Amino acid sequence: MHVPDGFFNAAVSLGAGAFAAAGLAVCLRGARRELDDRTAPMAGLVAAFIFAVQMLNFPVAAGTSGHLLGGTLAAVLVGPYTAVLCVAVVLLVQGFFFADGGLTALGINITIMAIVTAVVGWAVFRLITRAVPRSRAVIPVAAFVGAAVSVPVAALVFTLLFWIGGTAPIDVTSVALAMGGVHVLIGLGEGLITALTISSVLAVRPDLVYGARGLRAKLVLRTAGGGTTEVTGEPAAPSPARGLRPLLIGGALVTVLLAGVVSFYASSSPDGLERVAGDKGFNAGEQDHALGDSPLSDYGVKGVQDERLAVGIAGIAGVAITVAAGGAIFYAVRRRDRQGGLEGAHDGEKITA
Repeated sequence: MHVPDGFFNAAVSLGAGAFAAAGLAVCLRGARRELDDRTAPMAGLVAAFIFAVQMLNFPVAAGTSGHLLGGTLAAVLVGPYTAVLCVAVVLLVQGFFFADGGLTALGINITIMAIVTAVVGWAVFRLITRAVPRSRAVIPVAAFVGAAVSVPVAALVFTLLFWIGGTAPIDVTSVALAMGGVHVLIGLGEGLITALTISSVLAVRPDLVYGARGLRAKLVLRTAGGGTTEVTGEPAAPSPARGLRPLLIGGALVTVLLAGVVSFYASSSPDGLERVAGDKGFNAGEQDHALGDSPLSDYGVKGVQDERLAVGIAGIAGVAITVAAGGAIFYAVRRRDRQGGLEGAHDGEKITA
């Protein structure tokens, strides 16, 4: 859903840019409550993972593809404020290094793909986890629903903005139905990727899943007669001694594999926005990217003739740039709590054992 240059007039582009800048400023402040010395590297890995998976367009209908947006995934893993920053870092890297998403449309893209998806996905996730008995099994299900809902909502926000300040006339009802319809399908793919990823992290390090904080441990007591009684016990505190290195190394290897190898096999069909824009004819104002001749534009490498190798190098380079940029930001805004460690970050919140 990367919006190119030329889709929006100057007023809406500037307005969205101001809104995005204000949103990022709020999130930079809010991220201090979510990040510490241990969770900051996790956020860097999440941003790199989102970059890698966004390269993996998957087919959703005849001649149409979709890709992860990542707002809900990041919100459940590292918190909603940090999630917006994660996706924004990815969009900035894509826009300036890979000519993906217009530079004049950065405010639009950050608003739709970072702020809207993280806020909507997190709100739906929290609504579900508060409405049903909380358990570890509920977390991936709630994340699936949140992610699946966030994508068509983002598509409808795009439609509303285009109706207000697009550079081509549209039948807003027709475009809303088309955008909403195809992005419902893309949302299902987003939900599946989100649920599988969160389930994987929950299986090995539930203490590092932001959305799993507050869960209580369930204890099963066996009586002398052979019966069992389930008791809600005191929370299992995270162990500060457990290192992040195995998770970070494993996650980094998966991320590099996705970006450097699997990305070559992604669908080449236009994504949902491109398809609807072409079908409905509102892409007439699209302009070439200002950095279209950059060395890594279109996820290739200038001068490398082997397409598989070029895509692989570009993907790995993108992961490295995202980790470097995101890591620098997350370490800069993290809360420095030398004594409390991870326990200080939880502030007494409860985690499933």
